[in-house]
Amino acid sequence: MKSSEMEANLFCISCNDETPHLILYINNKIESVECEDCQRGMVLNRDIMKEFYNEVYERISSKPSRITTEYKEDLSGFLYKLPIRIVSKPYRIMRDLNQSRKIIRRFKK
Repeated sequence: MKSSEMEANLFCISCNDETPHLILYINNKIESVECEDCQRGMVLNRDIMKEFYNEVYERISSKPSRITTEYKEDLSGFLYKLPIRIVSKPYRIMRDLNQSRKIIRRFKK
């Protein structure tokens, strides 16, 4: 899961003016919007675990087609990089899981 933040000038009903707002995204979907002046915000209630499961399912189900596309485009480059990718895969999976766990923990509260 990926979390990102963005600042944007939006009209705040509370401040009655265009003020900077902090917008938080989870997997490119808006999770919350908060006014930086008055600290008033809006949180979109979404099932974070469902987002996580959908992401894992999508990554697993699309893996065969991604590998096929990759080796059809450049077989020698694919075979050259394959041993390094196999060795580093457990590290990459743990890094993604830890990042997802932090995001899930933050939004479970």
